[in-house]
Amino acid sequence: MRKQAAAFTAIFLTVAGAATGEDWLVHGGTQTNQLFSALNQINEQTISRLGLVWSRELGTSRGLEATPIVADGVIYATGSWSVVFAFDAKTGKTKWTYDPRVPRERAYFFCCDVVNRGVALHNGKVYVGTLDGRLVALDQRSGTPVWSVQTTDPAKAYSITAAPLVAGDKVVIGNAGSEYGVRGYITAYDAENGRQVWRFYTVPGDPKQGFESKAMEMAAATWHGKDWWRTGAGGSPWEGMSYDPDLDLIFFGSGNASTWYRSLRGGGDSLFTACILAVKATTGELAWYFQTTPGDSFDYDATQTIVQADLTIKGRLRKTVLQANKNGFFYVLDRQTGEFLSAAPFVSGITWASGVDPQTGRPIEMPGVGDASPKVLSPEPNGAHNWNPMAFHPGTGLVYLPERIGTQMVHVPDRNWKYNAARDNLGIDGTYEGPLYAKVASMAQPRGELLAWDPIAQKAVWRAGYPVVDGGGVLATAGNLVFQGRADGILAAYRATDGEPLWRFDAGTGIMAPPVTYTVAGVQYVTVLAGWGGSSGLMNMPSVGAVKPGWGRILVFAMDGNSRLKVPPFGHKDPPVPAIIIKQNPQTVHEGALLFNGHCFSCHGLNAVAGPLPDLRYATTQTLDSFESILLSGSLASEGMPSFSKILSAKEVEAIRAYVIARSQETAKPAPASQRR
Repeated sequence: MRKQAAAFTAIFLTVAGAATGEDWLVHGGTQTNQLFSALNQINEQTISRLGLVWSRELGTSRGLEATPIVADGVIYATGSWSVVFAFDAKTGKTKWTYDPRVPRERAYFFCCDVVNRGVALHNGKVYVGTLDGRLVALDQRSGTPVWSVQTTDPAKAYSITAAPLVAGDKVVIGNAGSEYGVRGYITAYDAENGRQVWRFYTVPGDPKQGFESKAMEMAAATWHGKDWWRTGAGGSPWEGMSYDPDLDLIFFGSGNASTWYRSLRGGGDSLFTACILAVKATTGELAWYFQTTPGDSFDYDATQTIVQADLTIKGRLRKTVLQANKNGFFYVLDRQTGEFLSAAPFVSGITWASGVDPQTGRPIEMPGVGDASPKVLSPEPNGAHNWNPMAFHPGTGLVYLPERIGTQMVHVPDRNWKYNAARDNLGIDGTYEGPLYAKVASMAQPRGELLAWDPIAQKAVWRAGYPVVDGGGVLATAGNLVFQGRADGILAAYRATDGEPLWRFDAGTGIMAPPVTYTVAGVQYVTVLAGWGGSSGLMNMPSVGAVKPGWGRILVFAMDGNSRLKVPPFGHKDPPVPAIIIKQNPQTVHEGALLFNGHCFSCHGLNAVAGPLPDLRYATTQTLDSFESILLSGSLASEGMPSFSKILSAKEVEAIRAYVIARSQETAKPAPASQRR
């Protein structure tokens, strides 16, 4: 095995496109988006010597999802609320910080935490997309703004969480917001001055107003509902771009439609939602598309990592793009033409489709899956694989990815759903209390694994399980290593050829982002951001395992590093002591439970058991007595707790309050008599 690894190293150093120098300059390591490095100072023989060199607390308990960028001995990374940091890569000293001051009151329209996935570098500038829809160019040395453009309509529920993509002399950015009802698009700007060069919409607008392109006219024919464009239609390209300069093509994925359910939208394939697309980098013109989930009803975005790889398939060298989709299938497409080459399920237990047509690539849906009846389906909306980047190893020929196996969701389309710009527009009936929840509770618990996948044979080579469902992004290296963090805070290294665990480190909080590697003054380092959050973290479903919320940080490792990590305390160790003990109307508490798990759990946790955000079971008397002011008047909007005045009534707020008090009492220590009332 060691001789084989040594031979691999010699090959890796000559791999075209591999990250071989001191820096990690691009989100995916190189334009191929492979998250592979040909550095091998840290390898399967030396990994036992890997230790912490330095760490820095980032002052947030919210999710950290950024891929660090490293250039000339400086690390550029982003934290929550789109804040940008520049650190000395060797010492950890902060060189500068930029806070775009995103308005906290917009937090309701950020579907999946106040996260950001990183920056892009070009010609002395650092580019960042902000949660409130701006693209900002910063001076690389000082962090001061050079230019800023508003890429979205600030009156609508847009946001940006993705890292920008530099394509030649342009910087490209997408957006998020499909859950609320916006029209998705990507935009290219002149990298020097921020002037808009082109825009490509992922869904058509009002047909009566005409179409921006033939592509939009073609797409409109696949939307079958009445006035579907009034919702914005969705399709937000919120993550997953890569660029092939030789083909002049930008590859990206699009998100779900608004509403989720095609039975409510009116049917049809709803192009270009849930698609992998390629557009010309110079003009923004559509080159090709492939729809992974036609007529998507289950939030199966196609925004996962799109990796470029040259593979020999059936005796022919093909330029391909690879994606492990949310929907549970692994896709291989020709990146020049979009031709479907193959697909296969990479997880077990898929219930929405029985397979993929080998000729067309269209999924073979199970009977009745798209109708309006209640049903349990797997994967659930966070997918069999979400945004967390996968890696491709040119030496082993394998893709390494975090897979989520056996996740389930009860889907109940709300037949009375109507578009409402003031709230989310998923179209879920939150009043459903039928037997399907009991059915899910009786099913086997989901699990998570690091999967090594052969994209040519379309089969698993090895799997490494872990005690939580969610694994972070992946890094592969020429040292015959694969690095990955996970939700329980463990950063681990595995042997790339067979998955043997070789090293681990407790980062003190869950890890979602991928590690990167680089050298400074001849020393190889590994860097990762640790900070648990995102949609899985905020919802805090009990089935995801023993996740570790906490304060976020950046960690840097090298051989013979000997620093000790001091983890600040976070959260509650003991059951709550209720601030209020009072006998309440059971019906009111029941109504409050439905309202809480319909409106509040996506941030404050299922059944009011929170992760990164405050656990309301521990709320003080002052907080409980201020519920109406907080939820209706927005008294804490400046701190990221938005007003629900357009969604909830005073009576409904009181029911939620009653439920929170009841949950505190249900899980409490006995309280002193003086606290009862």
